Amino acid sequence: MKTAVTEMFGIETPVFAFSHCRDVVVATSKAGGMGVLGAAWMTPEHLEQELKWIDDHIDGKPYGVDMIFTSTASDISGGKSPRKILPPEQVNYINNLMTEDGVPPMPEEDVDGWYEEYASNLSFTQEESDALFEVAMRHPIKLVVSALGVAPPSVMGRAREAGIKFGALVGSARQAEKQVEAGVDLIIAQGTEGGGHTGNVASMVLWPEIVDLVAPIPVLAAGGVGNGRQMAAALALGAEGVWCGTIWLGTMESELNPDMREVLYAAKSTDAVITYGYTGKPCRAIRSKYTEAWAAPEAPKPLKVPYQSILSGEPFRRAERSHRKDWMTYSAGQVVGQVNEPKTVKQVMYDMLSEYVEAMDRMTTILESE
Repeated sequence: MKTAVTEMFGIETPVFAFSHCRDVVVATSKAGGMGVLGAAWMTPEHLEQELKWIDDHIDGKPYGVDMIFTSTASDISGGKSPRKILPPEQVNYINNLMTEDGVPPMPEEDVDGWYEEYASNLSFTQEESDALFEVAMRHPIKLVVSALGVAPPSVMGRAREAGIKFGALVGSARQAEKQVEAGVDLIIAQGTEGGGHTGNVASMVLWPEIVDLVAPIPVLAAGGVGNGRQMAAALALGAEGVWCGTIWLGTMESELNPDMREVLYAAKSTDAVITYGYTGKPCRAIRSKYTEAWAAPEAPKPLKVPYQSILSGEPFRRAERSHRKDWMTYSAGQVVGQVNEPKTVKQVMYDMLSEYVEAMDRMTTILESE
């Protein structure tokens, strides 16, 4: 296949895999696509380890890093324990619900230390993003993507000087305009169907709108892409490639534990719901008692970034430790209904491309019929 993005990055297939798992990143790039590592939940030290491992295993294939450049996140530093800076109302609300439902609490002696470790992995402030960017620049990455926010000119300038392309996820025309003004090389237009932080415009409407708005900047279609037919639709609407996340969660290489895999395989498209209980921003994730708790009328208002993310860590850990799958959730888009069995990344890529060819053959037949 040949599109603007295959030419831009020297890849065989315009399939980009966003993943927090280094194995998925490597497997995708080796299969002819391009893996992009999500770094927002890492410390600089952790990111260095992950990128070093990727460099050692990817055989020189191109890959990228996805980060957050938000200017609205609060700094959680200041010497206080992360646990003690959280408002009791929200903390007690969710933890009491879990206790009433029979989910064992974390041992008290483990809680403070665990909060410290969990909070240290959140990189939402500009200073934290800058530190991650410095680490990424020491490695042969080919792409930096802003998952949230507009990157500072200094960051984008450094990338450009090093020959690294810069991309950004957007969920609306207004966001796309801001990113174009900032000078990005690539736009990832994510419809509301997508997992994680997302907007409210459907992909079928958003993709062609953004393609027309930002031309000639190439656009990757995200949100609702999990098979070849959806890929064909994206390219027919003007996208130069696709950006996928949810479909890799069910692969044998992914980071999910066995319990979360069961939750993922059982989920339907209608189980991917918007919740503010994950990070404080609208985030699509798998429905569970946790997401339902924050959607209840009596629920307190979720906290701002990054405090809600810190708060969510303890409930997530409680559910994981006690194997309570009914309380488990994970960022996932509506294509989660298509992920129902374990496959390798290579097989997912093969299936997607095979179905893409079938879809294009079908369209050709329709066009050529009398």
